[in-house]
Amino acid sequence: MSLFIIVLLPFLGALLPGLMNSAGRAACAGVTFTVTLTAFIGLLTNLPAILAGEVVTARIDWIPELGLNMTLMLDGLGFFFALLILGIGLLIIAYARHYLSRSDNMGEFFTYMLLFQGAMVGIVLSDNILLLLIFWELTSLSSFLLIGYWKHLPEGRQGARMALTVTGMGGLAMIGGMLILGQIVGSYDLSVILENRELIQADPLYVPALILILIGCFTKSAQFPFHFWLPHAMAAPTPVSAYLHSATMVKAGIFLMARMWPVLAGTTEWFVIVTTAGLITMVLGAIIALFKHDLKALLAFSTVSHLGLITMLLGTGTAFGAMAAVFHILNHATFKAALFMSAGIVDHEAHTRDIRRLGGLRKLMPVTFVIATLAALSMAGIPFLNGFLSKEMMLEEANHTVLFDNPWLVPALATVGSLFSAAYCFRLIGHTFLGPVRDDYPAKPHDPNPGMWLPPAILVALVVAIGVAPFLAEPFVKMVTGSLLHGEVEVPKNYFKIWHGLVPALYMSVIAVVGGLALMLIFSPLLKLWDVAPRPEAKTIFDALVEAVARAAQGFIHSLHNGAFTRYALIGFVAILAAGYHAWTTGTVGAATRPLQEAGAVPIAGWALLVVATASLVIMHRNRFLALILIGIVGLMVSVGFVYLSAPDLAMTQFTVEVVTIILLLLALNFLPNRTPVESSVLRRMRDGGIAILGGLATFALAYHYMLREAVTSPISEFHVANSYKGGGGTNMVNVILVDFRGFDTYGEIIVLGIAALLIYALTETLLDGPVRRRLLNWTPDQPRAGDMHPMMMVVMTRVIMPVVLMVGFYIFLRGHNEPGGGFIAGLVVSIAVVMQYMASGFTWTSARLRYPYHGVIGAGVLIAGLTGIGSWFVSKPFLTSDFTYVRIPPFNEFELATAALFDVGVFLAVVGAVMLSLESFSRLARRSDTPETEYPMDIDPSREQATDTAAAPTEGSR
Repeated sequence: MSLFIIVLLPFLGALLPGLMNSAGRAACAGVTFTVTLTAFIGLLTNLPAILAGEVVTARIDWIPELGLNMTLMLDGLGFFFALLILGIGLLIIAYARHYLSRSDNMGEFFTYMLLFQGAMVGIVLSDNILLLLIFWELTSLSSFLLIGYWKHLPEGRQGARMALTVTGMGGLAMIGGMLILGQIVGSYDLSVILENRELIQADPLYVPALILILIGCFTKSAQFPFHFWLPHAMAAPTPVSAYLHSATMVKAGIFLMARMWPVLAGTTEWFVIVTTAGLITMVLGAIIALFKHDLKALLAFSTVSHLGLITMLLGTGTAFGAMAAVFHILNHATFKAALFMSAGIVDHEAHTRDIRRLGGLRKLMPVTFVIATLAALSMAGIPFLNGFLSKEMMLEEANHTVLFDNPWLVPALATVGSLFSAAYCFRLIGHTFLGPVRDDYPAKPHDPNPGMWLPPAILVALVVAIGVAPFLAEPFVKMVTGSLLHGEVEVPKNYFKIWHGLVPALYMSVIAVVGGLALMLIFSPLLKLWDVAPRPEAKTIFDALVEAVARAAQGFIHSLHNGAFTRYALIGFVAILAAGYHAWTTGTVGAATRPLQEAGAVPIAGWALLVVATASLVIMHRNRFLALILIGIVGLMVSVGFVYLSAPDLAMTQFTVEVVTIILLLLALNFLPNRTPVESSVLRRMRDGGIAILGGLATFALAYHYMLREAVTSPISEFHVANSYKGGGGTNMVNVILVDFRGFDTYGEIIVLGIAALLIYALTETLLDGPVRRRLLNWTPDQPRAGDMHPMMMVVMTRVIMPVVLMVGFYIFLRGHNEPGGGFIAGLVVSIAVVMQYMASGFTWTSARLRYPYHGVIGAGVLIAGLTGIGSWFVSKPFLTSDFTYVRIPPFNEFELATAALFDVGVFLAVVGAVMLSLESFSRLARRSDTPETEYPMDIDPSREQATDTAAAPTEGSR
């Protein structure tokens, strides 16, 4: 089966549980099980190739120039972890079907489960680090949903937030490290990175990249000092905990360390950082686990400890350590999933996980007792169980590891960690299942139905089988180890067997087991000492840190983001000026290569008018109506400047934009005071004026020096000139750029334009439902209205002009590909014609004749533009690549047909819809005020007619 199908199956299957929710719990679990089983079988179809030493790949190039590719790789290491994720996932799904209560939303749970599963499979099969990073963050998001699944529990919500915060921050650090690796190697493909060990380790950025990547791994796998989040994730349902601790989430960090082992391991930095973190985590997690009373909390800290064990083995940098790590990953997955499911069974039946309220369950729950005991003894490292084998290998590797020039440090700490590990395993068995039967259980314990105990029983069968016959797992473990080592060193020849003779590892193991039993004999006084001993609480520290960071962030944001636009503009403007000044002073400006051109009287007069209008606007901007007139003058002079500089397209666009915006602003000013109040002090205005002058001078200097010098490289305009007709089929270079060369920009712009219009509409809706509505009802205009609200001359003029303007707009649209024009300008021209109808006859009369809502016009424009771009895919061309041809239909001359015209239709509709929706929003405000409505195209103010009739009618007394 294709690797893409294996990865996509869980994501696609996540849609099904929700749809099957109404069909019942069994249907939800069944469809989830089927999806996972299909992916599992698809993975197994690649097993022959993996056993033959091949690497299965799948690739889809997306943006090769940026290294953004969908590249998947299945080797022995990826197969091993995918096998754990999907295989244990099947057992967890079967277990969850019987564990969750009828009040739990089964469809929602399994949807989150499949999303989580797909993200994990994506991590282990990714061959592109950018793709891996996407899946990495998806595991954080999906685990957040799973941990917080029981939303009614405060500890569940807090545990989910803590997990997302810690792993999310680590993910950000890892992104930086991975990008550094990609830059060092020149490729973001893992298969390429893994071939460049010497190049990476010789680079000066190796250490920063290593630290950033290890932060991501340590946070995900709960290594010291990031170990505290994992136990708080125990608020999740037990199936989530079992899955998260055995095969997913926390194993993601372990996987990445194993995947990057060939290129990152073998250096002093790797050895010291990874081995030290692993040792501390192993010992600290085991000590804390011993004194936990909650079964899941005990198991959670045991996971922290065993993850530290695996990390320490990978940190040694030896082939034997890597093989021991792979073996313990397999063993830990089996016994830890079985233990968590057993804890869930105890909680499900006894209604408590508190060890202090348990005991004597051996007689009441014999099946659960056997499963949990075998799994716990394996975790303790008792012979004839798989945990013993990998623990012996760990102790053997520790005995040969020298850290900080001390040959005793690693063996001693490894033995201490194993001792406490054995102790908490013995406590779990003794305090939960042994002892007399109690009469104060919250509920009467008994073994559940096979649906709950069969999944952990299958795993325990593997625990015993591997422990008794280790040769069964040896070929597979060595195959995975060879994939992990990636040919850097040979796979060790050591045999997997129960008895290795009287070696130091055996003595260390005996000390650990005997010491664990001894700790249980003195557990009560030790617990009292533990309870009274002062120690830092990680949760308290985390909460205080988060609160301090939040306060600092709020203070910083409030000092900058206080709602004053002037402050935003000031900060941005000063930053731009500072960056420009730095570039100007540190760069070099060559001698001028172009002569100054003579300016005629007309351009100088236009420039002077533009300067006067701009200066007048600054001085008289508090008079809003006058400011609007000055803005129109500035826009008009800019349009004239475009004409003078032979840019008719820009001139037409600028001119039509000015007309439309002035009309819309006039409508907006109708609801604003005539004058803007003074809010800034004289000193502030002087400061702002000085900064503005500096910005203007800087812009002038840049433009002046640039126009006097030839470009260092060929300007892109040369490409546009050379390819406008040949590549886009049009002689109007500006239009070809908009609809072809940079069509994606234009597509984004019309989307933004439509969103802006919709926001104006939504804002109007909000205003009309609040205090503004009451103010509008009591609003009176500043000046008396004209008696003729809809003048006959204007109505007649707009009726005559309407078809002419539409014809002009149609003509401008058609000629746009070869002459000045196009969909954008045509849309503005037609918008002006429609706006004139509103102005002449009023909103009510015009809107009554509206056949299509403006929302739909915007949507149709964006949809047509998008479909036009997608059409190029069917001829194997990039999005929005236009095509053209020439046809001749008698009696007409030959003419051009271009797909860009369809894209321009979309631009045209989006522009018309956006302008008219904005106008409609302002008009709706006017209708809520005292503005009379009329259904006729022209009229006289009804109040004026009534006043005239009353004055003319004789009174009864006068008759």
